[in-house]
Amino acid sequence: MSRQWWIVLASLLLVACGNGEQESPTAVEAGIETAGQTDANATLSPYELAVARQSRPEADQLRDATRKPAEVLEFFNVTEGMSVLDMFSGGGYYTEILSYLVGSEGKVYAQNNQAYLDFVKDELKTRFADGRLSNVERMNIAVADLDLPAGAIDVALLILSYHDLYFRPEDGSWPEIDGPAMLSDIYNSLKPGGMLGVIDHNANTGGDKFETATGLHRIEMMVVRCEIESAGFAFDGSTDMLRNPEDDLSAPMFAEGIRGKTDRFVLRFHKPFDGSEEGGPSTECEN
Repeated sequence: MSRQWWIVLASLLLVACGNGEQESPTAVEAGIETAGQTDANATLSPYELAVARQSRPEADQLRDATRKPAEVLEFFNVTEGMSVLDMFSGGGYYTEILSYLVGSEGKVYAQNNQAYLDFVKDELKTRFADGRLSNVERMNIAVADLDLPAGAIDVALLILSYHDLYFRPEDGSWPEIDGPAMLSDIYNSLKPGGMLGVIDHNANTGGDKFETATGLHRIEMMVVRCEIESAGFAFDGSTDMLRNPEDDLSAPMFAEGIRGKTDRFVLRFHKPFDGSEEGGPSTECEN
Protein backbone atom coordinates (compact mmCIF):
# COMPACT_ATOMS: atom_id res chain seq x y z
CA MET A 1 0.00 0.00 0.00
CA SER A 2 1.57 3.35 -1.05
CA ARG A 3 2.55 6.15 1.28
CA GLN A 4 0.30 8.61 -0.60
CA TRP A 5 -2.72 6.30 -0.06
CA TRP A 6 -2.07 6.33 3.67
CA ILE A 7 -1.96 10.15 3.69
CA VAL A 8 -5.34 10.34 1.95
CA LEU A 9 -6.82 7.76 4.33
CA ALA A 10 -5.50 9.63 7.36
CA SER A 11 -7.08 12.86 6.11
CA LEU A 12 -10.47 11.17 5.65
CA LEU A 13 -10.34 9.57 9.08
CA LEU A 14 -9.47 12.85 10.76
CA VAL A 15 -12.36 14.61 9.04
CA ALA A 16 -14.74 11.85 10.18
CA CYS A 17 -13.55 12.04 13.77
CA GLY A 18 -13.13 15.83 14.08
CA ASN A 19 -15.73 18.32 15.22
CA GLY A 20 -15.01 20.84 12.49
CA GLU A 21 -13.11 23.20 14.77
CA GLN A 22 -9.55 24.23 13.95
CA GLU A 23 -6.97 22.98 16.36
CA SER A 24 -4.10 25.10 17.59
CA PRO A 25 -0.74 23.78 16.39
CA THR A 26 0.38 23.75 20.00
CA ALA A 27 -1.97 20.84 20.58
CA VAL A 28 0.15 18.67 18.33
CA GLU A 29 3.55 17.39 19.27
CA ALA A 30 5.58 16.44 16.20
CA GLY A 31 2.64 14.91 14.39
CA ILE A 32 1.13 13.02 17.32
CA GLU A 33 -2.61 13.74 17.22
CA THR A 34 -4.23 14.45 20.58
CA ALA A 35 -7.61 13.25 19.32
CA GLY A 36 -8.86 10.97 16.60
CA GLN A 37 -5.89 8.61 16.86
CA THR A 38 -6.40 5.60 14.62
CA ASP A 39 -4.48 2.57 13.53
CA ALA A 40 -4.06 4.21 10.14
CA ASN A 41 -2.48 7.50 11.24
CA ALA A 42 -0.42 5.70 13.87
CA THR A 43 1.58 4.17 11.02
CA LEU A 44 2.40 7.54 9.45
CA SER A 45 5.62 9.43 10.01
CA PRO A 46 5.55 12.83 11.77
CA TYR A 47 6.03 14.42 8.33
CA GLU A 48 3.05 12.61 6.85
CA LEU A 49 0.91 13.44 9.87
CA ALA A 50 1.76 17.14 9.59
CA VAL A 51 0.68 17.10 5.94
CA ALA A 52 -2.49 15.09 6.74
CA ARG A 53 -3.79 17.63 9.27
CA GLN A 54 -7.48 18.34 8.63
CA SER A 55 -7.05 22.02 9.51
CA ARG A 56 -4.84 22.69 6.48
CA PRO A 57 -6.53 24.80 3.77
CA GLU A 58 -7.94 22.87 0.85
CA ALA A 59 -5.89 24.95 -1.59
CA ASP A 60 -2.72 23.76 0.15
CA GLN A 61 -3.77 20.14 0.00
CA LEU A 62 -4.28 20.39 -3.75
CA ARG A 63 -0.59 21.32 -4.13
CA ASP A 64 0.74 18.39 -2.12
CA ALA A 65 0.98 15.85 -4.94
CA THR A 66 3.49 17.91 -6.90
CA ARG A 67 5.29 19.50 -3.95
CA LYS A 68 5.75 16.34 -1.83
CA PRO A 69 6.14 18.33 1.41
CA ALA A 70 6.45 15.31 3.72
CA GLU A 71 9.37 13.90 1.75
CA VAL A 72 10.96 17.34 1.35
CA LEU A 73 10.91 18.21 5.05
CA GLU A 74 12.19 14.78 5.98
CA PHE A 75 15.10 15.32 3.58
CA PHE A 76 15.78 18.68 5.23
CA ASN A 77 15.82 16.99 8.67
CA VAL A 78 13.18 19.20 10.30
CA THR A 79 12.07 17.65 13.57
CA GLU A 80 10.06 18.39 16.71
CA GLY A 81 11.27 21.27 18.89
CA MET A 82 13.38 22.93 16.20
CA SER A 83 13.57 26.61 15.30
CA VAL A 84 13.08 27.02 11.56
CA LEU A 85 13.52 30.07 9.33
CA ASP A 86 11.16 30.11 6.32
CA MET A 87 12.65 32.82 4.09
CA PHE A 88 10.32 34.40 1.54
CA SER A 89 7.53 32.34 3.07
CA GLY A 90 4.94 33.81 0.70
CA GLY A 91 1.41 32.65 1.40
CA GLY A 92 2.63 30.25 4.09
CA TYR A 93 2.17 26.83 2.48
CA TYR A 94 5.32 25.47 4.11
CA THR A 95 5.02 27.70 7.17
CA GLU A 96 1.85 25.90 8.22
CA ILE A 97 3.26 22.40 7.81
CA LEU A 98 6.41 23.45 9.66
CA SER A 99 4.28 24.82 12.49
CA TYR A 100 2.65 21.42 13.02
CA LEU A 101 5.91 19.56 12.58
CA VAL A 102 8.04 21.45 15.13
CA GLY A 103 5.21 21.47 17.67
CA SER A 104 4.68 23.60 20.76
CA GLU A 105 8.33 23.43 21.80
CA GLY A 106 9.50 24.62 18.38
CA LYS A 107 9.26 27.91 16.52
CA VAL A 108 8.91 29.02 12.91
CA TYR A 109 10.14 32.40 11.69
CA ALA A 110 8.15 33.33 8.57
CA GLN A 111 9.91 36.12 6.68
CA ASN A 112 8.32 38.16 3.90
CA ASN A 113 9.40 41.45 2.37
CA GLN A 114 6.84 44.05 1.31
CA ALA A 115 6.69 42.81 -2.27
CA TYR A 116 5.65 39.34 -1.12
CA LEU A 117 3.18 40.78 1.38
CA ASP A 118 1.51 42.82 -1.34
CA PHE A 119 1.17 39.72 -3.50
CA VAL A 120 -0.21 37.27 -0.93
CA LYS A 121 -1.92 39.50 1.65
CA ASP A 122 -5.37 37.90 1.34
CA GLU A 123 -3.93 34.41 1.73
CA LEU A 124 -2.03 35.44 4.85
CA LYS A 125 -5.14 36.95 6.42
CA THR A 126 -6.77 33.54 6.27
CA ARG A 127 -3.62 31.68 7.23
CA PHE A 128 -3.18 33.49 10.53
CA ALA A 129 -6.81 34.33 11.36
CA ASP A 130 -8.14 33.69 14.86
CA GLY A 131 -4.77 32.88 16.38
CA ARG A 132 -3.88 30.03 14.02
CA LEU A 133 -0.25 28.86 14.00
CA SER A 134 0.64 30.39 17.35
CA ASN A 135 4.22 29.09 17.25
CA VAL A 136 4.94 31.15 14.13
CA GLU A 137 6.64 34.54 14.40
CA ARG A 138 5.94 36.63 11.34
CA MET A 139 8.89 38.72 10.21
CA ASN A 140 7.51 41.28 7.76
CA ILE A 141 10.83 42.91 7.01
CA ALA A 142 13.20 43.55 4.14
CA VAL A 143 15.95 41.01 3.63
CA ALA A 144 18.52 43.65 4.50
CA ASP A 145 16.87 44.08 7.90
CA LEU A 146 16.96 40.40 8.82
CA ASP A 147 18.17 40.37 12.41
CA LEU A 148 18.20 36.94 14.05
CA PRO A 149 20.21 35.91 17.10
CA ALA A 150 23.47 34.23 16.17
CA GLY A 151 23.40 30.44 16.37
CA ALA A 152 19.65 30.27 17.07
CA ILE A 153 18.25 28.48 14.01
CA ASP A 154 18.27 24.73 13.34
CA VAL A 155 17.05 24.80 9.74
CA ALA A 156 16.65 27.62 7.21
CA LEU A 157 14.63 27.19 4.03
CA LEU A 158 14.67 29.03 0.70
CA ILE A 159 11.86 27.41 -1.26
CA LEU A 160 11.20 28.52 -4.85
CA SER A 161 12.71 31.90 -4.08
CA TYR A 162 16.49 31.89 -4.60
CA HIS A 163 16.02 33.07 -8.18
CA ASP A 164 14.41 36.21 -6.79
CA LEU A 165 17.86 37.46 -5.85
CA TYR A 166 18.27 38.16 -9.57
CA PHE A 167 14.70 39.22 -10.38
CA ARG A 168 14.68 42.72 -11.93
CA PRO A 169 11.19 43.68 -13.21
CA GLU A 170 10.98 46.86 -15.25
CA ASP A 171 8.27 48.31 -13.02
CA GLY A 172 10.55 48.21 -9.97
CA SER A 173 8.06 46.13 -8.00
CA TRP A 174 10.82 43.93 -6.57
CA PRO A 175 13.74 45.33 -4.55
CA GLU A 176 17.34 44.55 -5.37
CA ILE A 177 18.72 42.09 -2.82
CA ASP A 178 22.32 41.61 -1.76
CA GLY A 179 22.59 37.82 -2.09
CA PRO A 180 25.97 37.34 -0.38
CA ALA A 181 24.85 39.50 2.56
CA MET A 182 21.63 37.50 2.88
CA LEU A 183 23.52 34.20 2.87
CA SER A 184 25.92 35.58 5.47
CA ASP A 185 23.01 36.52 7.73
CA ILE A 186 21.47 33.07 7.35
CA TYR A 187 24.83 31.42 8.00
CA ASN A 188 25.34 33.40 11.21
CA SER A 189 21.82 32.63 12.43
CA LEU A 190 22.31 28.87 12.11
CA LYS A 191 23.65 26.65 14.82
CA PRO A 192 26.84 24.72 13.99
CA GLY A 193 25.66 21.81 11.87
CA GLY A 194 22.39 23.62 11.09
CA MET A 195 20.81 22.96 7.72
CA LEU A 196 19.98 25.22 4.78
CA GLY A 197 17.46 23.70 2.35
CA VAL A 198 16.90 25.12 -1.12
CA ILE A 199 14.33 24.30 -3.81
CA ASP A 200 14.02 26.17 -7.08
CA HIS A 201 12.94 25.93 -10.69
CA ASN A 202 15.89 24.69 -12.75
CA ALA A 203 17.18 26.58 -15.80
CA ASN A 204 19.34 25.73 -18.79
CA THR A 205 23.06 26.21 -18.28
CA GLY A 206 24.98 29.21 -19.49
CA GLY A 207 22.20 31.78 -19.43
CA ASP A 208 22.39 35.22 -17.84
CA LYS A 209 21.16 34.93 -14.24
CA PHE A 210 19.24 38.20 -14.32
CA GLU A 211 17.54 37.52 -17.65
CA THR A 212 16.64 33.95 -16.65
CA ALA A 213 15.26 34.96 -13.25
CA THR A 214 13.34 37.95 -14.61
CA GLY A 215 11.92 36.30 -17.71
CA LEU A 216 11.46 32.71 -16.57
CA HIS A 217 11.55 32.76 -12.75
CA ARG A 218 14.22 30.06 -12.94
CA ILE A 219 17.88 29.65 -12.03
CA GLU A 220 20.58 27.15 -12.88
CA MET A 221 21.16 24.56 -10.16
CA MET A 222 24.97 24.77 -10.11
CA VAL A 223 24.85 28.55 -9.86
CA VAL A 224 22.85 28.20 -6.64
CA ARG A 225 25.05 25.46 -5.26
CA CYS A 226 28.30 27.27 -5.93
CA GLU A 227 27.10 30.59 -4.53
CA ILE A 228 25.94 28.95 -1.32
CA GLU A 229 29.16 27.01 -0.93
CA SER A 230 31.09 30.24 -1.51
CA ALA A 231 29.22 31.66 1.50
CA GLY A 232 30.86 29.01 3.69
CA PHE A 233 28.22 26.29 3.65
CA ALA A 234 29.12 22.66 3.06
CA PHE A 235 27.12 20.78 0.44
CA ASP A 236 25.20 18.01 2.18
CA GLY A 237 23.32 16.27 -0.62
CA SER A 238 20.51 16.50 -3.14
CA THR A 239 17.46 14.53 -4.16
CA ASP A 240 15.66 14.06 -7.47
CA MET A 241 12.19 13.79 -5.91
CA LEU A 242 10.97 16.97 -7.67
CA ARG A 243 12.83 16.58 -10.96
CA ASN A 244 10.89 16.49 -14.24
CA PRO A 245 12.89 15.45 -17.31
CA GLU A 246 9.98 16.46 -19.56
CA ASP A 247 10.48 20.12 -18.66
CA ASP A 248 12.82 21.61 -21.30
CA LEU A 249 13.59 24.54 -18.93
CA SER A 250 12.80 27.16 -21.58
CA ALA A 251 9.31 28.28 -20.50
CA PRO A 252 8.43 30.57 -17.59
CA MET A 253 7.62 28.53 -14.51
CA PHE A 254 4.03 29.80 -14.52
CA ALA A 255 3.38 28.95 -18.20
CA GLU A 256 0.31 26.89 -19.00
CA GLY A 257 1.09 23.19 -18.98
CA ILE A 258 4.24 23.47 -16.84
CA ARG A 259 3.15 25.45 -13.79
CA GLY A 260 3.42 23.20 -10.76
CA LYS A 261 5.33 20.63 -12.80
CA THR A 262 8.65 22.36 -13.44
CA ASP A 263 11.95 20.58 -13.08
CA ARG A 264 12.92 21.53 -9.53
CA PHE A 265 16.19 20.83 -7.78
CA VAL A 266 16.35 20.14 -4.05
CA LEU A 267 19.67 20.93 -2.37
CA ARG A 268 20.78 20.56 1.23
CA PHE A 269 23.71 22.34 2.90
CA HIS A 270 24.95 22.62 6.46
CA LYS A 271 26.93 25.09 8.49
CA PRO A 272 30.25 23.39 9.31
CA PHE A 273 30.86 22.37 12.89
CA ASP A 274 33.48 24.52 14.62
CA GLY A 275 36.95 23.16 13.98
CA SER A 276 35.75 19.87 12.51
CA GLU A 277 35.45 20.75 8.84
CA GLU A 278 35.59 23.58 6.37
CA GLY A 279 32.93 24.94 4.08
CA GLY A 280 33.55 26.72 0.82
CA PRO A 281 33.39 25.81 -2.87
CA SER A 282 33.86 22.19 -3.84
CA THR A 283 35.91 21.10 -6.81
CA GLU A 284 32.70 20.97 -8.87
CA CYS A 285 32.39 24.73 -8.43
CA GLU A 286 35.97 25.57 -9.36
CA ASN A 287 36.54 26.63 -12.94
